[in-house]
Amino acid sequence: MRTRSGPRAAVAALAAALALSVAGCVPPDESDTPPPSDGGSAMEQLGQLTVATAGSMKGYSRDHFPHWRDTGKNCDVRDSILQRDGKEVKLSGCNVVDGRWESVYDGRSAADPSEVDIDHMVPLANAWRSGADEWDDAKRGDFANDTTRPQLLAVSASSNRSKGDQDPSQWKPANRSYWCKYAESWVTVKHYWRLTVTSAEKTALTEMLEGCSVGSDS
Repeated sequence: MRTRSGPRAAVAALAAALALSVAGCVPPDESDTPPPSDGGSAMEQLGQLTVATAGSMKGYSRDHFPHWRDTGKNCDVRDSILQRDGKEVKLSGCNVVDGRWESVYDGRSAADPSEVDIDHMVPLANAWRSGADEWDDAKRGDFANDTTRPQLLAVSASSNRSKGDQDPSQWKPANRSYWCKYAESWVTVKHYWRLTVTSAEKTALTEMLEGCSVGSDS
């Protein structure tokens, strides 16, 4: 089959771009989200992480991780992730007001955005104990709003609150088929941001990754 190109393709691409612009909200470009890199596979990246005891929570506040950032007219990162991860999403201006979401953590479905949380793959408090306490608030804001790494994910509110600030040695998704992706994403985020892991956390991640078949996309 020949791929259509030329003026008609250009017009179609322009129309799609204008549709997003009119909505005033720009969802993250999935093509900007790279697979595990900057050091090889997830297992290789895990081996490059510094193992250390968890730091103190002294001085911690979510206010030190400013979020959600604006991503357009009356739109923020939460709206963008809801758009990216949802289906049949409806907007009022730029605010997400309706759609369908299926939580990869527990398989729960939601049709009301108020029932959906945006999970930080590596929780803010965990990042604080892993080295983010030494960053300034601007860098912590970059971390809290990171749409390039697999750090933000629309999931059920119940699973997000069950997870809290626990690492994989303390909490894993109820959906076991997502464990490989969960471990890979966790390692990718910690590796990029140069955060530490505890020995128990590393053991749990190793076990999760060893259960993944080569080339698995789960």
